[in-house]
Amino acid sequence: MSNKKLSNLAETLVASEIVRLGATIKEKIKAGNNIYNYTIGDFDSAVFPIPKLLEQYIADAYKEGYTTYPAAPGEADLRRAVANFVSKKSGISLTENEVLISNGGRPLIYAAYRILLDEGDKVIYPIPSWNNNHYTNFNNAEHITIQCSKENNFMPTAEQIAPFIKDATLLSLCSPLNPTGTVFTKETLEAICDLVIEENKRRGPEEKKLFVLYDQIYWMLTYGDTVHHSPVSVRSAMKDYTIYIDGISKAFAATGVRVGWAIGPEYIIDKMKSLNSHIGSWAPMAEQKAVAKFLSNEEDVDKFLLPFKTKIAERLEKFYNGFNRLREKGYAVDAVPPQAAIYLTVQLNLTGKKTETGEVLDTQSDVTAYILNDAQIALVPFSSFGADKNNSWYRLSVGTCKVEDIESVMTKFTASLDKLK
Repeated sequence: MSNKKLSNLAETLVASEIVRLGATIKEKIKAGNNIYNYTIGDFDSAVFPIPKLLEQYIADAYKEGYTTYPAAPGEADLRRAVANFVSKKSGISLTENEVLISNGGRPLIYAAYRILLDEGDKVIYPIPSWNNNHYTNFNNAEHITIQCSKENNFMPTAEQIAPFIKDATLLSLCSPLNPTGTVFTKETLEAICDLVIEENKRRGPEEKKLFVLYDQIYWMLTYGDTVHHSPVSVRSAMKDYTIYIDGISKAFAATGVRVGWAIGPEYIIDKMKSLNSHIGSWAPMAEQKAVAKFLSNEEDVDKFLLPFKTKIAERLEKFYNGFNRLREKGYAVDAVPPQAAIYLTVQLNLTGKKTETGEVLDTQSDVTAYILNDAQIALVPFSSFGADKNNSWYRLSVGTCKVEDIESVMTKFTASLDKLK
């Protein structure tokens, strides 16, 4: 190990827990193990390809020579298409100047954190949630974590947030939530927005306002009676204080196409644009042209979304029903009814149990390893999303799942449970 001193960020940087788990899984697969890998928030393009029309538009754009630098905030036709698309789908009135394009959601989240936060500023975010702990650390900000539980579908409540809101700079929320696939109810989100509005009224003209970063990258993937709600849709006054993160990666199975957008107050978007222009985090020109064309045709979008959502919902329901049957039979497992996204929240409450060889599963890490090695099923523990290391809940992602595998997976899982004493 090098003893050379680097920046404070470098010294405190922690690699992605999911990437580390993925490396372990890859080694097992390389060694000949048939692992059912349900850890990644991605899609198997053989199972879930991108829309054919979008694929054609991308190919056409390259043939037409769209291979130069795009405009710093994103191509104007794409920003207009996003503003029109989101306005029509969500009922929120937008202009192209309130939209910033980037190569996926991550650079936009990073830019929002950097633009809003000074060192020591307080960031409120729920546990579990994706990467808020890392983005807060990048900015030397103070972590204010809200511990969430099954009782509220792992979503934070106004009552939990209220004690910390007075001194906070950023409230980072996500719905549908990664890792749980659960959503805010209208009433819960209204109560949270009312807190933010009242707090900003209280603050003086020289004080920073409290902003909400609202990651809704999965908002078009809701199932059954689930309805997606967002801050501005429930309280119009939130438009002054909300930055949305969105894009094509999840709703169109296009994680590798790298087109995302942020929506927010124009003066915030302008500052994020300036930061991102220095980083060079533009989405490729050809992909921008293709997505602009695709989003402008509502009929084509809906034609893709309906069967796509049906396929995801089928997988989530099959896994949920399987876990539910095991719970009803007395096994120490549980699951939360699927609402949205590509994730099922499952519980493996197996610590303290003994394996066939007499080894005790002392920790949740032991449980994760046992299920991986014995059942050959890979899940992501909530500890990878900021939760305590012995939290017994997991994320199961169906983006790479073949529906014909589910019965075999549940059979193998049940056999592994039966070996425990």
